[in-house]
Amino acid sequence: MSDRGIPVTSVVELEQIVGTPEPRTANKARDRLHAVDRAWLAAAPLVFVATSDEHGRLDVSPKGDPAGFALVLDERSIAIPERPGNRRADGFRNILRNPHVGLVFVIPGRGDTLRINGRASIVRDAPFFDELVVRGHRPSLALVVDIDEVFFHCSKAFLRSRAWQPETWTPDAAPRRALIAQAVERQGESLAELDEYYGPSYEERIYG
Repeated sequence: MSDRGIPVTSVVELEQIVGTPEPRTANKARDRLHAVDRAWLAAAPLVFVATSDEHGRLDVSPKGDPAGFALVLDERSIAIPERPGNRRADGFRNILRNPHVGLVFVIPGRGDTLRINGRASIVRDAPFFDELVVRGHRPSLALVVDIDEVFFHCSKAFLRSRAWQPETWTPDAAPRRALIAQAVERQGESLAELDEYYGPSYEERIYG
């Protein structure tokens, strides 16, 4: 055995260790939105978007806005607005090469999450963009996802992590954002400049 441990190299071996799902779990994926999925999307302010390029290189990006920001277009498709960011557009670049995406929608305080897997396209304008305006900002792009699978994840991960229990929160356990930026991204700038940049005015600039 190497220092990296004993590898699992087959599905048979994997199932010998973790077991196999019950039929209701194995077959829980649906190919279109149910009313409960729409209710979840209307309440969720945060989604994690997983993408991959044609070589299997992965990216996971958080997208957030006021609750209900993911617009239901019909029972088989949704749209997610793009907001100003760092312009790397890693996920979008991946989608231009490989349209398959995985989405996890989160409602703060809830342990369960909604998963949508599908195929995405990037849209630069459409009539529904008018419904995606926040603080007067109309997005310049949106991600339209055609749904292949939709299902709910149980709450075990959030229960184990105690992520929604404020008494476990330790936001100061890691360096503050200005220190991280100075260490790995913006070494030439002073800490005072970075504290100012990431200070209270940062939130005022998130839509412009």
